[in-house]
Amino acid sequence: MNGLRLIRRHAAAFGRFAGLGSGVTLAASAALVLLSQWIPWMAANALTTVVSTLIATELHARVSFGHGRPGLAGHLKSAATIAAGWLVTSAAVGALAAFRPGAGLVLQQTVYLSATALVGMGRYLVLRLAVFTENTPQRRTGGDIRLRATCEAAA
Repeated sequence: MNGLRLIRRHAAAFGRFAGLGSGVTLAASAALVLLSQWIPWMAANALTTVVSTLIATELHARVSFGHGRPGLAGHLKSAATIAAGWLVTSAAVGALAAFRPGAGLVLQQTVYLSATALVGMGRYLVLRLAVFTENTPQRRTGGDIRLRATCEAAA
């Protein structure tokens, strides 16, 4: 596969990833507002986080990466990337509070959204390269090339 074709394919996958992730996040935000009317905010936040992570993982595996059902291992690894992202964004906002205690809302949101964008790019890379890897051709003994999925199915 030539370089330009590879770039286009990954750009399309990243676009799907960003679009789906943004959509799930907006839906989770709306669900959080609604749920917090009936249950405590912390419980509503925990519930929407778990549900939106499950939904996003399913969508990313199937639509963004064309991988199929992610299974328990895929869900756990995806949840780990969410947890790591939460730590990074929390650290960024915490560092801002430590170094600029009187920072205004615009600066706080700029730091938070910048950290979130970096986390999103990192999450895409981890999911693409380590969790929902592509079925790429690999060399087998005897010189023939087969898809990894075909080899695994035959085994």
